[in-house]
Amino acid sequence: MSNQRETATLGGGCFWCLDAVFRQLRGVESVVSGYSGGPQPNPSYEAVCTGRTGHAEVVRVVFDPAVLSYRELLQVFFAIHDPTTLNRQGADVGTQYRSVIFHHSPEQQAAAEETIATIAGEYDAPIVTELEAAPAFFPAEDYHQDYYALHPRQGYCQAVIAPKIAKFRRYFAERIA
Repeated sequence: MSNQRETATLGGGCFWCLDAVFRQLRGVESVVSGYSGGPQPNPSYEAVCTGRTGHAEVVRVVFDPAVLSYRELLQVFFAIHDPTTLNRQGADVGTQYRSVIFHHSPEQQAAAEETIATIAGEYDAPIVTELEAAPAFFPAEDYHQDYYALHPRQGYCQAVIAPKIAKFRRYFAERIA
């Protein structure tokens, strides 16, 4: 990997799903599950789950743009969640599960806008992914980090996360680390 690093902050439902996929992507250096988008600092998982804090469950991904471009990262992001459902992913319902891209630069904002415009015709409903400047990021509690790898046989992991990983592996096999 090169010395250049870039950060992406993405929300697409439960952070466990995004975490599990992005950890397998070549060019990704680190993934941290956490919370962004709400006004209060250091929210707890229990508070965010109420849907009243304004935070979204997100992952902060640090990656090497010489290996993986931001646009390629967004391609994977859009492939592994439904960007047309407002404040929900499957059975997970609430603003904390919204589809959101928190951009870290004008270049990321432009790339996200272009990606959304390019893929919009691939869906039967409008894309509702929010696009905002990256606010404060608060890491989630330790037990949320790398959750799938630590609990692969847990029911949610088998029913929800494993199919997303399988889809990722099917469509992006050449990008697996």
